[in-house]
Amino acid sequence: MSLFVDKHRPRELQKLDYHPELSDRLRALAHGDFPHTLFYGPSGAGKKTRIMATLRELFGPGVEKIRIEQRTFLTPSKRKLDVNIVQSNYHIELTPSDLGNFDRSVVQEVLKDIAQTQQVDLNARKRFKVVIINEADGMSRDAQSALRRTMEKFTSSLRIILCANSTSKIIGPIRSRCLLLRVGAPTEGQIDQVLQQTALKEGFDVPQHVSLLLARISSGNLRRALLSFEALYTQDPQWKTIKPDHSLLKTGKQDQRDIDTVPRPDWEKYAAKAAERILGEQSPERLLEVRGMFYELLVHCIPATLVLSTITCRLLDRVDELIKADVAYWSAFYDHRLRQGSKHIFHLEAFAAKIMMIHKNHLLGFTA
Repeated sequence: MSLFVDKHRPRELQKLDYHPELSDRLRALAHGDFPHTLFYGPSGAGKKTRIMATLRELFGPGVEKIRIEQRTFLTPSKRKLDVNIVQSNYHIELTPSDLGNFDRSVVQEVLKDIAQTQQVDLNARKRFKVVIINEADGMSRDAQSALRRTMEKFTSSLRIILCANSTSKIIGPIRSRCLLLRVGAPTEGQIDQVLQQTALKEGFDVPQHVSLLLARISSGNLRRALLSFEALYTQDPQWKTIKPDHSLLKTGKQDQRDIDTVPRPDWEKYAAKAAERILGEQSPERLLEVRGMFYELLVHCIPATLVLSTITCRLLDRVDELIKADVAYWSAFYDHRLRQGSKHIFHLEAFAAKIMMIHKNHLLGFTA
């Protein structure tokens, strides 16, 4: 049984629910000389859906017949790396950033192998293969440099599609060789429309105040809105949990008790508790406790940057207006440190210690 987010995912460009001008541009590119492209935008905006719809426009429905293979690569230090690769006869999809500092070896080997292999389907609409690289902004600079050289060498038989949240971490030579396509986050009205259409396809009705609430708290993340929508419907098919408050809905606000009834991931609740611990007491013992909570999140494979951003949002909701700028500044500072270093726990703990110091000094009337 498929989740709503997968079951009702549009597979064709003309069926996408928002950004029609971007769909028209992709359709025109697919019928012309398709270039290397870089899709960027916030998480849950629909980048991957548009990439797969573009591939269907390029090669036809056969691109959806995918298989997962595990390949073993050998690094220069003779270390073996096992990588899961999703591929069809027309494209290949991988996430090199999962391998950390060894991503360069995988990028070189995979792209060279694909570029030197002839197209399997002689009746294909295009004579090149496509390589999709997820989380391209997480690759090391060495891997990006290797990717740039491969793009130049095998342009005739290979097209690269990069998927990233931001272009700031992509090196200039790659950006200059790609067509940059920004996929903006959908508006609350567009998310509300998608939720209503999903309910219609599933054969049930959803109250307007529920879909508006889900759209509002999803912060432009359509995937999160659909997952919360399905979880809420599974728990309460009659939608009795959330009572409408029309006066609050008109002002664009909603009661916090209603917001809390929407299911949230356990890790997000745990990160919120860590933020409350930071503001609750400022002492070495409390810092050690928060460090343990950070460890718990990291060992459950929650990215450190996501932990930092989630805690920052909760802190900004609770701290005094006078120190919000300092919290945002140090969050950006340690986010940069996280991407440069390899020991994430050090930087998360340093961020917590810094916020504790700023908050305590503010309570005592000192200046940081």
